[in-house]
Amino acid sequence: MPAIPSSLLEPVWVEFAALLPERSEFHPDHPLGCHRRRIPDRVVFEHLVDALVHGSGYERIATAAWSDSTIRRRLKTWAAAGIAERVHAVALAAYDRIIGLQLADITADGCITKAPCGGDKAGPSPVDRRKGGLKRSAATDGAGVPLGIVSAGANRHDSPLLGPTLQAATDQVGAHWPDDVTVHLDAGYDSNVTRTLLDGLGLHGEIARKGVPAPVQVGKRWVAERTHAWMNGYGKLRRCTDRDGKIVDFFLYLAAAFVTVRALIREARTRYRWSTRPTTRRLK
Repeated sequence: MPAIPSSLLEPVWVEFAALLPERSEFHPDHPLGCHRRRIPDRVVFEHLVDALVHGSGYERIATAAWSDSTIRRRLKTWAAAGIAERVHAVALAAYDRIIGLQLADITADGCITKAPCGGDKAGPSPVDRRKGGLKRSAATDGAGVPLGIVSAGANRHDSPLLGPTLQAATDQVGAHWPDDVTVHLDAGYDSNVTRTLLDGLGLHGEIARKGVPAPVQVGKRWVAERTHAWMNGYGKLRRCTDRDGKIVDFFLYLAAAFVTVRALIREARTRYRWSTRPTTRRLK
């Protein structure tokens, strides 16, 4: 059984492959032009998807035909080029064109996961006895589609990450924002710093007050927590073992691309009809 159903894997791969640079099967500088063939990008991509879904190490998904060094080398190149971020931006543009992003209501929230190997984006987790942890700050639209993601150490507070998160959302969506935007936040953002930031950006803020029970003021911010639950379905995000910050962001945005495409298909299947549309509402 594939790690990702073909209805999700194929659209993401088509856009992913379109962003890859053209490379010949053999290295052009080889004197004989007949050295070992280069491992196809599709093969490496599918192995990276396996690592993303199952959270396994690269040694476990490697075989005799392609080593873990090949996977790591290709991953490092793709992460440095920002391929995953661009694929996610394409997925957002497709969702906006076919369904429509609900940008009038934006939610943002943080999520702490494990990062036992340390690295650029790891820090002592305040909820796991100061073990290595990763904080993922994400902004979503009104339906929970991830717009922008920022990674940092688990010891970072949510409030200082709000500005970079909103900037990441702007970079991914573009300048297509409505005139009136409301940002829905939980009580962790209840501070004058957050309100000053939102006023400077021309955004309205609906922030839960500290000391007031959550069910009384849940508002529209619950969709961000649901999005974090969707993304935590990927093992590589629940337990990040990569130390390079660019690779960490690569997997975050690759997972966000899959979440966006899944949301697109789930909404489109009730509005449009095509021959290969999924027959079940739940896409695993």
